[in-house]
Amino acid sequence: MAVNFKVIKQDLKSRARLGILETPHGFLETPAFMPVGTQATVKTLTPDEIIAVGGRLVLCNTYHLYLRPGQEIIKKAGGLHRFMNWNGPILTDSGGFQVFSLAALRRVGDEGVLFRSHIDGSEHFFSPEAAMDVQQALDSDIAMAFDECVAYPCTFEQAKAAVERTGKWAKRCQESHCKEDQAVFCIVQGSVYPELRKRSAEELTRLEFPGYGIGGLSVGEPKEIMYDILDQCIPLIPWNKPRYLMGVGSPDCLLEGVERGIDMFDCVLPTRMARNGSVFTSRGKLVVRNACCADDHNPLEPGCQCYSCQNFSRAYIRHLIKAGEVLGIRLTTIHNLHFILSLMAEIRASITNGCFEEYKNNFLQLYHSPFN
Repeated sequence: MAVNFKVIKQDLKSRARLGILETPHGFLETPAFMPVGTQATVKTLTPDEIIAVGGRLVLCNTYHLYLRPGQEIIKKAGGLHRFMNWNGPILTDSGGFQVFSLAALRRVGDEGVLFRSHIDGSEHFFSPEAAMDVQQALDSDIAMAFDECVAYPCTFEQAKAAVERTGKWAKRCQESHCKEDQAVFCIVQGSVYPELRKRSAEELTRLEFPGYGIGGLSVGEPKEIMYDILDQCIPLIPWNKPRYLMGVGSPDCLLEGVERGIDMFDCVLPTRMARNGSVFTSRGKLVVRNACCADDHNPLEPGCQCYSCQNFSRAYIRHLIKAGEVLGIRLTTIHNLHFILSLMAEIRASITNGCFEEYKNNFLQLYHSPFN
C-alpha cells in the first residue's frame, strides 16, 4: 500500500487518538494540521521555513495547478516534490471544492463538471478520471477522489443528489487510478443531513479506501451543527483508517475535531489571516493592523518561540504591514503556522499523557477570555 496508518494510543475519555501515517515521503504524527500550498507554495514561505514552524505534510490544489502551470510541466519537472523542492509528504485536493466555489461558472452532470476558468474564462471538463489523471501526473503521496460539495444551506434533495454522485465518482476514481505509490482517499458528503451522511459513509467504506475525508462542512453552517454531524459521522468510518476533516483550521474547531476522532486537518485560515494583518494568540485573535499595536513593543505572543516573536515587536510588524512591506505578512504567516502547528503538537502530548480533556478546557478558557 502507498500509505500505512496505525493508531498508537486512544484517549480514555473521548475519541481523540494518536496515530502515525506513513507515506512514500516520510511519516506524519496525528492528529496533524496540513499547511495549505494551493499553488505549490505555502504563501510567502520557503520549504525550510515550513519545516522550521513544524510543517510536515503540505496540501496542494489540483484545480489551480491544472490551470497554471499545467500538470505536464510539473510532470516534466519530476512531480510536485521536485517542482517545489519539498521533500515531505504532499496531499492534493481533487479540485471538487474549488469547482463547487465557482458556482455561476460551472455545470454539474453525472459524467463530471463543465466549468470556466476563473483566470481567463476558458472552458474545461473535469471528470473523476481526469481528476485522477492530473493527480497521478502531479505525483502526490495522497490524492483525493473527485466529489460534489454542496452549499449551505441546501435542500435534502440537493444533498442527496450530491451523495449519489460522490459515491459513483469515488468508485470511478478507484477504478481509473493505477499509481501504486499514491494513495486515494475518498470524501464523505451529505451536508447537514445525518441520514445522508450515514448513507455516504456506508457506501464509501464498502469500497475500502485507505483514508476518508469529511467534506461539505465549514461552508457556512453553525459550528454546533458541524460538531453534531461529526459526532454521528465519525463512528461510521473504520477505526483503523485516517479521518480527514477538510477546510477546518481555527483553534477551537481543531480541538473539537480531535475530541471527536479526527486525525488530519487543513485550512487556509492561518495564512489568510496573516495576509490580512491578524494573528492567533493564546487569548484569541490579535489584529496587528489596529492602532493599539502602533506603540506596543511586545512580541505578537509573549513566550512564543517562533522566529517572528523572538526577533520583532507588534509595533514593528504593524509598521511593515501598514507600509505594504512583504516582510510584514511573512512574519505574521510564520507566527500563525507556528501557533497552529505547536497547538497540534501540544494536543498530541496531552493525549500521550492522558490529559487531553484538561488541556482542551484550559486552552479554550484562556482563548475565549477578554483580550488584554
